[in-house]
Amino acid sequence: MKLNPDSLIFRCVQLAAVSVFAGRAWQHLFYDAPFRTLLWDEHWMRPIVERVGWSSWDSYITSPTVDARIEQIIFGFGVFYVLCALGAALIQYLPTWLSRVLLSVGTLALLFLGFLYCKEKFFSLGQLLEYSLQISAPGLLFLFFLKKRISSQWLWWLKLAIAFTFICHGLYAVGYYPRPGYFTEMTMNILGCSEQTAIVFLRIAAALDFVIGIGIFFPVKVARWIVGYAVIWGLATTLARIWAYLEWDFLLETLGRWGFETLYRFPHFLLPLTLYLYWKKLSKNASAYPA
Repeated sequence: MKLNPDSLIFRCVQLAAVSVFAGRAWQHLFYDAPFRTLLWDEHWMRPIVERVGWSSWDSYITSPTVDARIEQIIFGFGVFYVLCALGAALIQYLPTWLSRVLLSVGTLALLFLGFLYCKEKFFSLGQLLEYSLQISAPGLLFLFFLKKRISSQWLWWLKLAIAFTFICHGLYAVGYYPRPGYFTEMTMNILGCSEQTAIVFLRIAAALDFVIGIGIFFPVKVARWIVGYAVIWGLATTLARIWAYLEWDFLLETLGRWGFETLYRFPHFLLPLTLYLYWKKLSKNASAYPA
């Protein structure tokens, strides 16, 4: 069955929310999440630890029981993310109050996870803002479903999330923040180039990330081409982990290790695609574009 433009746009937003929850569920259930960066922070946690009765900080951080509890917390978040993914997938069939709870609390959980990663990177604000599309996907889905339309305010938040995600990605690629080693490694593996060539490529990609972050606020006749590039680049960076480390002899192992990192990045191309499709629909229905 062929979807009409509005249905296709909604499905893109819905898939973005489902994928980010599913990817994070996969991560928490089978791998790890940076909860210890908070729970093993002596400066923040020692007063609490001593207040609840631990004899010393060393006995707390070396306790197998504490470590097991942390693992249980991570697993519990994974189960909750599964419920959120189901809530996003079945939003048309659930009571509105239940969808609101799952997607609202799920958004807060994603925001908390972003904070943990931010703390892990010495409170680099760019680390948190790079997750803007992932964090905002559930809220954008719920508002779209609730209002049954795309409002100017909804579009503004979508543009802002796209801008933050791509600009902050560019800040890492250009070296404003310490460039992750795997950025260079993935580029070398995919392009088959030297380290120096990979660095040059990343700097060019960073410049284009900045163009996306700024150009998305240009008049639509210009911005839609920039968003079209954002869809392509967002898809490329989403698939980069599997693409860079793919070994056909160990396909299942590759997908198991890198699949969840790919899955929770789906909003990086699906939400720009949502904006592109919306503008394309307007271009067919009217000669004037909204601001």
